[in-house]
Amino acid sequence: MQVSFVTADGIADHPAEALDGLLARPDGYVWVDLPDYDAEADTLLADVFHAHSLVRAHCAERNFVPTVHAYDQHLFVILHAPLTGAGGHVHVLELDELIGDRYLVTVHGPRNPVVTSEQATEETRAVRARIDAGRLRPAGPHDLAYAIGSAIARRQSAAVREVASRLPAMEAQVLAADFHRPEELLEQLFLVRHELMTARTMAAQAHDIQARITSLEGFVTEDARRRAADLADQFDRVRSLGDGEVQFLVGVIDLYQTRVTTKMTVAMERLAVIAAVTLPITAIASVYGMNLIANSETHVTQLVIVLAAMLGISLVLLRWARRQGWW
Repeated sequence: MQVSFVTADGIADHPAEALDGLLARPDGYVWVDLPDYDAEADTLLADVFHAHSLVRAHCAERNFVPTVHAYDQHLFVILHAPLTGAGGHVHVLELDELIGDRYLVTVHGPRNPVVTSEQATEETRAVRARIDAGRLRPAGPHDLAYAIGSAIARRQSAAVREVASRLPAMEAQVLAADFHRPEELLEQLFLVRHELMTARTMAAQAHDIQARITSLEGFVTEDARRRAADLADQFDRVRSLGDGEVQFLVGVIDLYQTRVTTKMTVAMERLAVIAAVTLPITAIASVYGMNLIANSETHVTQLVIVLAAMLGISLVLLRWARRQGWW
């Protein structure tokens, strides 16, 4: 748990025991950052910030869909950021925000054990670094929440752009593919599409949440609604970027699948022609073979005639198949 007090001069850390006094100070506001939600954090939200039981339940469990709940004393918001892991898996990093007039509580939701605390708290640490360096001076909790939301939008945008940077090389592989092992390239293409779709979905859902905040006139100030409208626009732009890249990638996948299917169709046609050409030979051999070549004697004349008939029929079928464009 990290308890900080933000003023016009910067940010300073304080012990958790000083929370009551910090909340009473008029020269700034409190920011409590909780990397993990435990019993101490639950008691803090219940006793100090008077959070609703549903809010505490949301903070304690993983939420795969963002949401917003408005209360008289604060606003509860859930947002998500993507983190690409091994094998194309995309981790969902949850950030819960409790935004009041005099405080902001950020709770980093339950995460996969392979995700480190540094990765999960990247946005809040980046915003804090900007405040420490004097590059950011959020006037209130909603301004601070806006800065964190913008950082999440940038992370989503970075995920889309990182995937986009890999697409030209994959497109070149598609155009130059030899089709000997198409399943490997297809798997890579679908994993990349999964990464794009995950970031795009997060941005679209975050846009809807921020758009909802803009309509909460009875719970949110006009300035906070204006900030939410700007965040909604940021998330919508990320969604638009993701849509464009997904459409391009789907086109690449369709092109590759079409080329693979066409190649397999041509191969099947040639195999069918070979089977058709050899079918008369098989039929004649099965009927006359035992009668033309025997242990006691061989009917040379009949054998030559049958072999010539086989060859003639095969050549006629091949010529016909070539005229049809099958060979």
